[in-house]
Amino acid sequence: MVSQSALPRRTLGRTGLEVSILGFGTAPLGDLFLELDDHTAIAAASRAFELGINLLDTSPHYGNGLSEHRCGTALRRVPRKDVVLCTKTGRWMDPFHQPETRSGFIGGQPHRAVVDYSYDGTMRSVEQSLLRLGTDRIDLLLIHDVDVWTHGKDAIEDRFREAMSGAYVALDKLRSEGVSRASGSASTRRRCACALRRPGPSR
Repeated sequence: MVSQSALPRRTLGRTGLEVSILGFGTAPLGDLFLELDDHTAIAAASRAFELGINLLDTSPHYGNGLSEHRCGTALRRVPRKDVVLCTKTGRWMDPFHQPETRSGFIGGQPHRAVVDYSYDGTMRSVEQSLLRLGTDRIDLLLIHDVDVWTHGKDAIEDRFREAMSGAYVALDKLRSEGVSRASGSASTRRRCACALRRPGPSR
């Protein structure tokens, strides 16, 4: 069970979401720089909940879906309402092709990440995330890596426009339907695309 008192809580921006002052970032659960076994990875998330951390941050990018799989297992061991779940869009996984690059993730799933900020690509990414996480909603959905470091100077403007006309619209629709509570951008280095949105309907 998630501890309700071990860590102070704060309201996250304009979202209305009450989160612990420390969150649990799960890139390592996707085998970032070091390959973890399932037991160790899932136990780390469970221990974070026990210590009162209720903000769980993951992404399809982390191990090409592996982090989300492991987070989903940890989530099923606690009441869903006790965890503020954050994941990201901008990539969906192609299970029919091997990864082209792992970006520091030395293990992970044997699926190829397809960078896609279109409306349909975003909906596909979120659908896959919901399945991996084993949940029907995601509290905070962020557009991932819309920056020059990821896409380079020649491509960033096109990627940014794609994110604004596609991903942003898709996330706004998902928020209005109650699939997510809030949305925004996970890129802080250049041209943060979206301010955090107000919460959608409670579910």
